[in-house]
Amino acid sequence: MAMSSLAIKARAKANPLLTWRALRFRTICSGGLGFATSESDPPDPPVAGTKFLESFKEEFEMGSRVISLETGKIARFANGAVVLGMEETKVLSTIAAGKGDAVRDFLPLTVDYQEKQFAQGVIPNTFMRREGAPKERELLCGRLIDRPIRPLFPAGFYHEIQVMASVLSSDGKQDPDVMAANATSAALMLSDIPWGGPIGVVRIGRICGQFIVNPTMDELSLSDLNLVYACTRDKTLMIDVQAREISEKDLEAGLRLAHPEAVKYLEPQIRLAARAGKQKKEYKLSMVSEQTFEKVRNLAEEQIEAIFTDPSYGKFERGEALEKITQDVKIALEEECDEESLKVLPKVVDTVRKQVVRKKIISEGSRVDGRHLDEVRPIYCEAGHLPILHGSALFNRGDTQVLCTVTLGAPQDAQRLDSLVGPPKKRFMLHYSFPPFSINEIGKRAGLNRREVGHGTLAEKALLAVLPPEDCFPYTVRINSEVMASDGSTSMATVCGGSMALMDAGIPLREHVAGVSVGLVTDVDPATGEIRDRRILTDILGLEDHLGDMDFKIAGTRNGVTAIQLDIKPAGIPLDIICDCLEPARKGRLQILDHMEREISAPRTQDDRNSPRLVTLKFTNDAIRKFIGPLGALKRKIEEETGARISVGDGTITIVAKNQAVMEKVQDKVDFIVGREIEVGGIYKGIVTSVKEYGAFVDFNGGQQGLLHISELSHEPVSRVSDVVSVGQQISLMCIGQDVRGNIKLSRKATLPQPGSKTENAVEGSVPVSKDAPNVWASLENASNGEQQKSTSEELPLRKNEDTEVNPFASSAPAVVIRSTAECDEEEKSAGLSKTAKSTPKRMGILKRNNKLKTVQPSNNKPDSTLSSLLSNSLSLMGREKELISEDEGENNLSNQMDKETGVKTPMTPQKLKLGTKVTAKVYQIRARGLVLDLGGGIRGMYRFEPNGEKDFNVDDELPVQCSSFTSKGIPVMSLVEEK
Repeated sequence: MAMSSLAIKARAKANPLLTWRALRFRTICSGGLGFATSESDPPDPPVAGTKFLESFKEEFEMGSRVISLETGKIARFANGAVVLGMEETKVLSTIAAGKGDAVRDFLPLTVDYQEKQFAQGVIPNTFMRREGAPKERELLCGRLIDRPIRPLFPAGFYHEIQVMASVLSSDGKQDPDVMAANATSAALMLSDIPWGGPIGVVRIGRICGQFIVNPTMDELSLSDLNLVYACTRDKTLMIDVQAREISEKDLEAGLRLAHPEAVKYLEPQIRLAARAGKQKKEYKLSMVSEQTFEKVRNLAEEQIEAIFTDPSYGKFERGEALEKITQDVKIALEEECDEESLKVLPKVVDTVRKQVVRKKIISEGSRVDGRHLDEVRPIYCEAGHLPILHGSALFNRGDTQVLCTVTLGAPQDAQRLDSLVGPPKKRFMLHYSFPPFSINEIGKRAGLNRREVGHGTLAEKALLAVLPPEDCFPYTVRINSEVMASDGSTSMATVCGGSMALMDAGIPLREHVAGVSVGLVTDVDPATGEIRDRRILTDILGLEDHLGDMDFKIAGTRNGVTAIQLDIKPAGIPLDIICDCLEPARKGRLQILDHMEREISAPRTQDDRNSPRLVTLKFTNDAIRKFIGPLGALKRKIEEETGARISVGDGTITIVAKNQAVMEKVQDKVDFIVGREIEVGGIYKGIVTSVKEYGAFVDFNGGQQGLLHISELSHEPVSRVSDVVSVGQQISLMCIGQDVRGNIKLSRKATLPQPGSKTENAVEGSVPVSKDAPNVWASLENASNGEQQKSTSEELPLRKNEDTEVNPFASSAPAVVIRSTAECDEEEKSAGLSKTAKSTPKRMGILKRNNKLKTVQPSNNKPDSTLSSLLSNSLSLMGREKELISEDEGENNLSNQMDKETGVKTPMTPQKLKLGTKVTAKVYQIRARGLVLDLGGGIRGMYRFEPNGEKDFNVDDELPVQCSSFTSKGIPVMSLVEEK
């Protein structure tokens, strides 16, 4: 035993932990010191009991899809919780009610909708790797849930309610917003909160004239209608529409289809509530006694009626007069010491106002400001209010005033969207702002406001339908709407002002878009709740919106509706009344469009140096890498120096400049680094690299080299080249052609004025010639004018600040030039290979970015030198060194060409060599993978060996060949022709 104890002590010195383990002690467990059990006698581990989660589920079919409602499994502590599933998309909605009495005069209902990235198995790409503040889409979905459920809470119910809807999983096929609204309705039915539901919410699309119930996201992208409809069993609660100029007749058909489809959601909710719902709780309602109401009405009704009968009152004058009446009633109640009436005085006075206004409209058909029921307020509109901006407009309807501005940006300025469904980016944005001064109040501006986001999105939907497609108009467009004064329907004023601002910016809209808000006043039987009489109001005031039954916003063009938003205050309105409002809204919309079109009826087309420019250029990827520089440093430097935006794609460089001067500056830098399309007659800047006896060699256009012959130095005779130019000198030169070897010929004297002439020097980069019309997006009026589709510059401006009454399309240089690869190739072939031998006395080549010139027609202010394309790179591609020859040698070679009319057989020329041309060629060289062929006339072609084909060829063998294609550098690829 002693020996054993000594052994333990010896080992403890080496490892102190052995002492505890050898003596079967453990350190600290559950706050105490204890003995370890022996391994031979372990205790039985505790066994957890099995918890049983009782869940209830209802399933039903909507079209071809099965929808499930489930409760009881998760979120069991919530007042009501439902998981709604459609295929693999599942949405959870929970309800919670505040504790205590409700000491307030409004319903504090909060709806929070959230889409977390885990629903699609993605980690958020943020610094904290978690979701941040609610995104715009989440705010909009929250409003979509709030609007149909709010009217169904009983009058006087002012307890705090919070709805939280979150997406648990998403397969990307279904938009979860409608599912969340139905899940919220089911959760309210299960809770103990008094509520007048259930409701059903359904989405309707239309593809090729056929309506689709609950369309998928793919189907929705093809649809010209996105209709969200909410209702009870017999009344409409909410409508939200985005459409592409759908007619009122088709819209009514969609609404009447949506109602019975939405009703299908009701029975499953009722069955689920019967199985798992809670008993409705008796909440305290804040009701006004009949005695208090009669007392306040007797004191204030006559004075309120007198104010509302006088149309001379403005918004604030009327408000001050009504406030004075409230103070007089307050003094009278204080004298009577009626504390109960004083507590509810503001609400009672507001109710009296409502009754007075509604009675006046129903009985007399007259409104607060004296207008007829279908009359639109006076309109003032002004396009180009801020001329220095890209586009601007000021729109007034009555006392409502909105200033809209348009800003154009590069494609990379598009907003990135991180939502679970929908497109990944948005290139058209409308931001609506409602500052406190617009209603003469003091307020604090902080963060996104649900109302501002909702109004801005409604106007954005309305205008999106008339924008040109992205492939024709790649700008990113931002409209900023600032409400300057508000007296009803500022969102519809934003639609009108935004449409005018877009046209002022030169954006080719198909049609003007206008919007108007329609209201409703009803006379309801208090016993049965049936509507006995009603009046529809066009272009409602803010007061009529507050005291009326609905705010029905409808926007569209002359051809149809583009956006709708319906909000109501009572617990539903019959669909027939909703459909009756479509025609008054159309008539009011047409009146507004007349005023807008008188101010500006077509996109601005006048050239303006302050208007933005966008150009997309095609380059090889090697050239683009050269332009970007190491780690993009060269590109960033150009952006910092010029203020332009440059985006780089696969084979393209897109430049967006603030104005023409900035665009020219950026293109000069791009030309110097990369080079641009070389044209005969084009003016370029170059640096002299070497001086010879017969001329000078000049580097220009991104590293390309050309020969400045001594005869092209000046109009005066030059004895020595060094007397005029020196190495390192920067000079302006004109490209005058190309010799038979592909070398570019330059001229300095062509840029100088003729002796005795007062003509100014040509501007660098200018090409005083016309060329083929590029692929541009012009306005519809310009599309029929063939001459207007031509342009002399690569960057083409947006037109603005033009009087539309004086020939608005006199000049139609469009906003964008986009040249595809196919168009470049076609232009190259047509310019270099399709010219006939009778075009001009000279036949010379032109070079594009890879040493190919472009043939252009001669003009009056430059030498007559129309040149055709030669295959200049054939020798360099085959590994031979590039040779430079003097101009005299080139002229001698060209003089050997003979016209067909002489009857003498002429050698092969590039003009004769086309696809399908058959010639007899000689084998010039034999390579490992093919032959170099001499086609005659100094032209080389290539023939590739076929796999496992015959390779027995000798130099100078004659072969019958046919031109089958051209390489990217213009070298003809030949194929053997079988002899018959």
